[in-house]
Amino acid sequence: MGAAWCVDLRLTAGEDLFIFFPNHSMALHLPSDLIVSVSGLRGRVGEVLTPELVAGVASAFGAFLESEGVEGSVVLGRDSRTSGALFARAATAGLQSVGTDVIDLGVVPTPTLMLAVRHHGAAGGLQLTASHNPAVWNGIKLASAEGMFLDGDASARFRRYLTDVEPPRASWDGLGRVSQDTEAVARHQEAILKLPYLDRPALEERGLVVALDCVRGAGGVIMPALLEALGCEVHAIHTETDGWFPRDPEPTADALAELGDLVRASGADVGLAVDPDVDRLSLVDETGTALGEDLTLALASAAVLARTPGAVVTNLSTSRVVEDVASRFDAPFHRAPVGEINVARRMQAEDAVVGGEGNGGVILPALHHTRDAPAGAALILQYLVDADMPLSRAVARWPSYRIVKTKRSFPREALADAYTALSEDLAADREDRTDGLRLAWDGRHSWLHVRPSGTEPVVRLIAEAPLEEEARSLLLRADAVLDGVA
Repeated sequence: MGAAWCVDLRLTAGEDLFIFFPNHSMALHLPSDLIVSVSGLRGRVGEVLTPELVAGVASAFGAFLESEGVEGSVVLGRDSRTSGALFARAATAGLQSVGTDVIDLGVVPTPTLMLAVRHHGAAGGLQLTASHNPAVWNGIKLASAEGMFLDGDASARFRRYLTDVEPPRASWDGLGRVSQDTEAVARHQEAILKLPYLDRPALEERGLVVALDCVRGAGGVIMPALLEALGCEVHAIHTETDGWFPRDPEPTADALAELGDLVRASGADVGLAVDPDVDRLSLVDETGTALGEDLTLALASAAVLARTPGAVVTNLSTSRVVEDVASRFDAPFHRAPVGEINVARRMQAEDAVVGGEGNGGVILPALHHTRDAPAGAALILQYLVDADMPLSRAVARWPSYRIVKTKRSFPREALADAYTALSEDLAADREDRTDGLRLAWDGRHSWLHVRPSGTEPVVRLIAEAPLEEEARSLLLRADAVLDGVA
C-alpha cells in the first residue's frame, strides 16, 4: 500500500476543487484468483473479472505491442456471453487510451478473429471469451500479428509488462480510433469453402443431414450458413447468440444428450456440437451416440491425408487414434506439449498438413494455425462422403480406446522426484518429459500423462488404453506412486 492520504473538501463560494494524489505506479495488479495462461486470462464476472481489469489489460496490451515494435490496429471480438458487450466497451476504451486503433468485429468465433488479424495486417487481436467455461466466466484471449496466440516467450514478456509498467497514455489528439468490420464471418466461411480438401460437388450431391448444437454461443453466426453452403439439410438448436447456455458449454459426450435426441428425431447423418467461441467440435453419430472429442481430429486428419501427404501434429494428451490415422497414411507423426500455440509452433516446424488437440480442436495450416471448429466440421462432412457409410461404421474401422482423466493436489517442488519414481515403477517403452511426464507402452497400446495444470494448483493424470479398466488401473498405480513421493 502507498502512503496514507486525506483531503479537506470544504470549499468557499467560487473556488475550484483540485485533488492531488500521491505519486504511485499505475501498473496493473492481477487478482490472485484470476486464471492466467499462455493464451490469456479468465475469471468470474463481477468477482474477479471487472470492466476496470479488462480496460487495464487491453491498454497494457496495446502499449505492449508498440513497445515490441509492432505497429497497427488491434482487432477486437467476443463470443456471445452476456458480459461480452460490457467488456468490449471496456477493452475498446483501454486500447484507445494508449493510442491504439480498434477494429471491432462484434460477436464472432475465435478463429474468425484470428483470420481477421491477418486480413487487416493488424498488430494483434483481443477476443473476449472464456472458451468452454460456464456463463459466469469471461476472459481475454490475446493474439499476435500472426493470427495465433502469443507464444510462451511473448506471453511471459506481456505478463511482466502488465504488472510492472504503467502504459503511456495518449493525449486528446492521439487517441485510438474505432471502426467496424462486419464481413469477417463471411470471409471466414468463404475461405473454408475454398479449401482444397473439400469436394464441393460430391458434398452437395450427397446432401448430408446434419443436427447442430451451437449452445447459444458464437457458432450461430457461422455454422448453419456454412453447413447449408456445403449442401447440408440442417436441423439446429441453440443458434441464438445470447449467451444463455442451455447445457454445460464444454462439448463433452456427457453434455450432448439433447443433440443425440435431435439426431434421432431428424434422421441426421451426424450431429455437430461446438463450444461458445467455436474452436472445439464434438461429434454424435447417426444413432445419437456421442463420440466425444478425440475422434474429431482423427477423422478430420483422415480427410486431409487422403488428399495431401504430410506430417500430423497433436499434443501429448491426445488419443492414440490420431497416431493410428497418421500411420495408416504413412504420415510422419509428432507430439507437442499441451497448449494450442505449442502444437501450432510444432506444426510450423514440421510443415504439417493437419494437427490440433484431442479436445476437438482441428488446426488446418491451409487456412491458418488456429483451432477452427467450422473448418473441422467441413472436414468431417468430407470424411463421411469419402467413407460412404454411416458414421458409426466409419468410426469402427479405427482402433477403439478409452481415456480416463483425474486430478489431485501435489506439491510442485516434488514433481521431479515424482516423475523419476513413476518412470522407475512403470517401466514404459517410451518416455517424454517435454511437458510433465508421458509414458507409453507400444505393445499394450496404452499411455499415461502426468503434468501440472496450467490453470489450477493441481496435477493432472490422463491414461488411455483399449479397455477402460486398463486405463483406470494405470491411474490407480500412478496415484499410489505419487502418494509415496508426496
